Amino acid sequence: MKECIVVGGGAAGMSAALTLGRARLDTLVVDAGRQSNLVATTLGGLLGHEGRPPAEFYEAARSELARYASVELRQGEVTRAKRADDGSFTVTLGDGRQERAVTVVLALGAEYRYPRVSGIDERWGGSVFHCPFCHGWEVRDRPLGVLASGAVGVHGALNLRAFSDRITLLTNGGNLTGPQRRQLADAGVGLDERRVSGLAGPGSQLRSVRFADGGELAVDALLVKTILHQRSGLARDLGASLTEPDDMTGVEAVAVDPMCRTGVPGLFAAGDMATSVPPSMAAAVASGYVAGAGAVARCAAGY
Repeated sequence: MKECIVVGGGAAGMSAALTLGRARLDTLVVDAGRQSNLVATTLGGLLGHEGRPPAEFYEAARSELARYASVELRQGEVTRAKRADDGSFTVTLGDGRQERAVTVVLALGAEYRYPRVSGIDERWGGSVFHCPFCHGWEVRDRPLGVLASGAVGVHGALNLRAFSDRITLLTNGGNLTGPQRRQLADAGVGLDERRVSGLAGPGSQLRSVRFADGGELAVDALLVKTILHQRSGLARDLGASLTEPDDMTGVEAVAVDPMCRTGVPGLFAAGDMATSVPPSMAAAVASGYVAGAGAVARCAAGY
């Protein structure tokens, strides 16, 4: 029986595995290889890795983990999981194999759902993004748009002002309150409430937003409201609780305490799937470390 199974090989899962490996715990990492940021050109906001392609980051992480004999990296997907009466966990992989462990760290990432507007898919992770702190620097001082409405749209537009003084909030037909309109006007943020029909530009580049009335607005990048959803039912199957997405964060997260404990003894969750704040690589690495340390502590306490 393993001491820990880490489900997911993204930033959080790899970080947890590194902590477990350095503590010499018998650890299995199961990675389906669907990291959300693989579509991004470069990493932003992760100290020591600025401008690095995500695929290169993950390859380096796998190489680092290979130094630890107690850590096994396995390509695959966990399809089912259950907790036994003795407190141990059994996971079933897509090929039918089963593995048991004393502890489990769930680090599956999240499914990013953004507005279904023509032209977003091919620009996602580049000129269309969800986090100003991860991508804002790369599009600084250019004309930028924010596709969202209500308080979250106002909040996003105001945050984006750190990177450019040419910001326009696009509500896509949504309404704003009087105070919200005044707040945007006082901050020098433009407002366009027309329905958006699509994005235009060469290849993956963005040059303008097109509206249903035939008009266009020139922008070089677009911040969009994104809602994070769980990729699987594993957390629920194991008895963990989930939070409800709210209008501001848009996150359906596994509920965890500051030590990334889910409330189910021996079960931890980290990274995008367990964040109550806007996700980032830096936050994922940090939470993975905490979850890994928590699993080490539980094993050290005699299970």
